[in-house]
Amino acid sequence: MHSDSSLNVFSLEGKIALVTGGGSGIGFHIAQCLANAGARLVITGRREDVLKEALPKLGANARYFVNDITDLKSIPALIADIETQVGEIDILINNAGINMKKHAIEVTDEDFDRIIQTNLHAVFTITRECGKRMIERKRGSILMITSMAALYGIDRVVAYTASKSAVGGMVKALTTEFSPYYVRVNAIAPGFIETPMMLTAMNGDPSRRDKAMDRTPMGIWGKPDDIGWAAVFLSSDAAKFITGVSLPVDGGNSIGF
Repeated sequence: MHSDSSLNVFSLEGKIALVTGGGSGIGFHIAQCLANAGARLVITGRREDVLKEALPKLGANARYFVNDITDLKSIPALIADIETQVGEIDILINNAGINMKKHAIEVTDEDFDRIIQTNLHAVFTITRECGKRMIERKRGSILMITSMAALYGIDRVVAYTASKSAVGGMVKALTTEFSPYYVRVNAIAPGFIETPMMLTAMNGDPSRRDKAMDRTPMGIWGKPDDIGWAAVFLSSDAAKFITGVSLPVDGGNSIGF
């Protein structure tokens, strides 16, 4: 039997966590797992109705702020507002992201820009604004969400792949700058995770679905909570000496054949 104290290292009690795009999909499940580990949650997103609906499932302390992260100029004020109204952000989860499936030669400059703006520029801006404050306080954990697309080539997602590969590089660069201040920067690279959106996409493209399944040694899809609990671990004191890593949570997919 473990004593409670040995498990406290995994607890997020007393921590404030910000999850972008935390109202739905994997972001919501990450938020829920963090809340279950004791964190106070702040979720952001563009659609107030979605955020409102998510809130009761995240505990009495959860708050939401309506924000479109592609509006980079709004981000400094957003972070200032959260810290004034809720408290100091201990954990940042950069979850908000978009994807688009299109042959590379059909991807327009506008298409490419839109994905880079959301998945890369916004992630940097919010990380910089939170990072400044974390560095001053000499504590904090920043978590990026990358993708199998950052680890190997997947067809018809060139802009998404470019954005997620860049985020993987950003983790390494930021680690070199933030580590002396005990601010950790890591990433999770989800494999194929069962969400309504993913299942719809996969079932509409059976050959892609079979290919994904065939190269996943465990032979199953992941669950959103698999990403959530990995996020809890990387955000907790149990991971206090872990920084600069991209952790695949993928049933072996990234090394599968």
